[in-house]
Amino acid sequence: MVSTRVTLLCHAATAATGRAAFPLDEPPTAHGRAAARRSAPPDGGKPPRAVRGPESRCADTAIAIGLAHALVEPALRDCDHGTWAGRTLDEVLAADPAGVAAWLAEPTATPHGGESLAAVLDRSARWLDEQARAGHGRVVAITHPIVARAVAVHALRAPASVFWHLDAGPLTRVDLTHNGPRWALRGFGGPAT
Repeated sequence: MVSTRVTLLCHAATAATGRAAFPLDEPPTAHGRAAARRSAPPDGGKPPRAVRGPESRCADTAIAIGLAHALVEPALRDCDHGTWAGRTLDEVLAADPAGVAAWLAEPTATPHGGESLAAVLDRSARWLDEQARAGHGRVVAITHPIVARAVAVHALRAPASVFWHLDAGPLTRVDLTHNGPRWALRGFGGPAT
């Protein structure tokens, strides 16, 4: 079996990031793009396989770090936050405290009418395991903090509740390896340098 190494890099900062808001499909800010340009591509070279989430913030980040050739991978898309998209957590908490409490406590909850955390965890795990099955060897993925956290939870074989104990932000990097029987989390942190 071919060993697989996957590096996930979270997209650069956006206006929503700065406001602590649930994201919309928006490009990185000028500051976010500049920070991404200062980051070297993961491992400093062109990986055999580069993929990205479909949103503009992933596309722009990929271009900024020199991975303009990254292919769109729908499984790396951000969570659909439904009616919460574009609103800050404080705004949502003031309007729907019971909904926020349910969302934080129950992985299948969808008080916003969008995608549940359980669904994000599932699709992220399926994508990660497919990288090992396909024998890609080396993969770099530009994605979202929520997906990076979900992948880490899967690699650790941890319960969904661990998701809330991982913090990822713009340009956070997650490194994983798969050597046949399991995934190993080699690094979780950022921003990438």
